[in-house]
Amino acid sequence: MNAIISASELASDLAGENPPVLLDIRWQLSTAKAAGEPPFDGRAEYAAGHVPGAVFVDLDADLAGPAGPGGRHPLPDVERFGAVMRAAGVSADRPVVVYDGGQGWAAARAWWLLRWTGHPEVRVLDGGLAAWTGELESGEVTAPVAGTFTPVPESVGRVDADGAAALARSGLLLDARAAERYRGDVEPIDRVGGHIPGAVSAPTTENVAADGRFLPADELAARFKSLGASGTSEVGVYCGSGVSGAHQVLALAVAGVPATLYVGSWSEWSSDPERPVATGPDPQ
Repeated sequence: MNAIISASELASDLAGENPPVLLDIRWQLSTAKAAGEPPFDGRAEYAAGHVPGAVFVDLDADLAGPAGPGGRHPLPDVERFGAVMRAAGVSADRPVVVYDGGQGWAAARAWWLLRWTGHPEVRVLDGGLAAWTGELESGEVTAPVAGTFTPVPESVGRVDADGAAALARSGLLLDARAAERYRGDVEPIDRVGGHIPGAVSAPTTENVAADGRFLPADELAARFKSLGASGTSEVGVYCGSGVSGAHQVLALAVAGVPATLYVGSWSEWSSDPERPVATGPDPQ
């Protein structure tokens, strides 16, 4: 099954006999849109206009646990995550489509978590809400019929800090952050700049076109091959806190390359001064 869905395909599916559950994951990495402005409010953005029938899910509250030693967006409590998904109408026998405001990172986090907990059919709206050309609905959606989804953790692979370090030596570990953060030129969020020794710089922003939609699968496959995805070695991804890294895992899936996610990512790795840090453009 393709990991992404176009807006036209989604419109067709919504009119079909088994329409997908729609989850709106409106979110921004920055805490405020600009200096002096209020923090980004995903729920307010959702209420102002969303794909008809979509249910809002809060990334920070529902798709991650409290920030701490495990990073800024560690895994959520699995039982709570399951309860949130059931309240949103998610069941294992009904497809799910997730979308966000267009960047795709938040939607990819939901996509990855649903796959990690065993949902068999979940896709991301390619290009996000900006790609949707149909009418929008405002206000809160009437509570959907509760779903029956029961999470089964570890249904797809992930790695911890030690696993990521090992993968950087034995396979291919991709760093999905901006190149300047990988090099350590700047570090606006975490304790120290740089990257996991052996990791290869692969900014996730280079997987999409100007409109936010993914590049064609063959172009993505060529990109990842040039970065070292040979088809025989294991591939892993990390980012700042496990959000844009999920988008990279999604891009790899579009390209036909299985990959694991280091959820704690740089926010966990860099918090421990005992862990080694590499700087500059060279992986080592």
